[in-house]
Amino acid sequence: MSDNSALQDPFREIRPYRDTEVAEVLNRLLYNDEFIRAVTRYQFPRLADWCGFLVRPLVRMGLAREVGDIETVRGFQQLVAKYMAKMIARTTSRLSCSGLEQLDPQEAYLFVSNHRDIAMDPAFVNWVLYKAGMNTVRIAIGDNLLRKPYVSDLMRLNKSFIVNRSARGREMMTALNQLSAYIDHSIAEGESIWIAQREGRAKDGNDRTDPAILKMFYMAQRKQRSFSEAVERLNIVPVSIAYEFDPCDRAKAKELYARASAGGYEKGQFEDIDSIVAGITGQKGHVHVAFGEPVRGQFESPEALAALIDREIVGHYHLHPSNLIAAGEMSGMTPEQKAAFDARLDGLEPGEQEILRQMYANPVINKRNLEAA
Repeated sequence: MSDNSALQDPFREIRPYRDTEVAEVLNRLLYNDEFIRAVTRYQFPRLADWCGFLVRPLVRMGLAREVGDIETVRGFQQLVAKYMAKMIARTTSRLSCSGLEQLDPQEAYLFVSNHRDIAMDPAFVNWVLYKAGMNTVRIAIGDNLLRKPYVSDLMRLNKSFIVNRSARGREMMTALNQLSAYIDHSIAEGESIWIAQREGRAKDGNDRTDPAILKMFYMAQRKQRSFSEAVERLNIVPVSIAYEFDPCDRAKAKELYARASAGGYEKGQFEDIDSIVAGITGQKGHVHVAFGEPVRGQFESPEALAALIDREIVGHYHLHPSNLIAAGEMSGMTPEQKAAFDARLDGLEPGEQEILRQMYANPVINKRNLEAA
């Protein structure tokens, strides 16, 4: 990329695709054999293995018909919405939302969210905003998830932007400054952002904001305004997402147990992609998305802001029967609810079972501690 083009489009390497780029990217996806194989496995799991070579050309033709007239990001997201509606019908018993009445459809917000599922957290936030007639968000996604070109293309078509987690040293500071500037730029031009409260999922069920994320927000503004002024400008809204059942709970428990018992855990090359697929296709039960109030006030430090966001996320977390059962709060629970939770433990080692149980119990413990404070 030339210096001139970098000046004209300083966020080109990390930003979502623009309308003018959509047709070219969709065409590239149609001719990506790995992408077609992945779609075939998802749509026709029984046929993909033994006669995939016959099915894949039909899948490619079907996709070509679906995307043939799409020329904008909005058009692509409307297609995604069709699949999202099917996924919600298949994998959730209910999807509910609270706090939307506190948001102004004409405003842009920086949604700082707890993080349980790689793809579904921002997808559910997008869905409830979309159904309410509000603009969808630009989604922060780590470059560790984009090792496959077709995944990167799909994410950036769906308004995702890239967080460069692999950068080191001076390159890291450059990347963080660019990211900070991009977030500020997006809010200023009226585009909302979704970002997790910390790097990586909260695999143990403890939702804690990393102050380093909040420091990054301020980096691009530190020469022009105070930290509190920057917070006001970014229009931060804490978001709490609660799954009755986490499709990746067993995998998380196995990983945490391996780390605790063996001193480490080696992640597979495409394990994150497998987690994305499991999160999309797995049963989730009741899912609740809770929006807190836009953050206002004076903050002496990122740590003070992190503490407020934590209180909002924990306070608005919707406790499901699975959480209450795991925490030993059995009053009002039915035998069916108890059996559904116990099924999550089947086949796990005792140490893995305890970690999974604690994973579901921690939101209850944290909420009760907040209520008692």
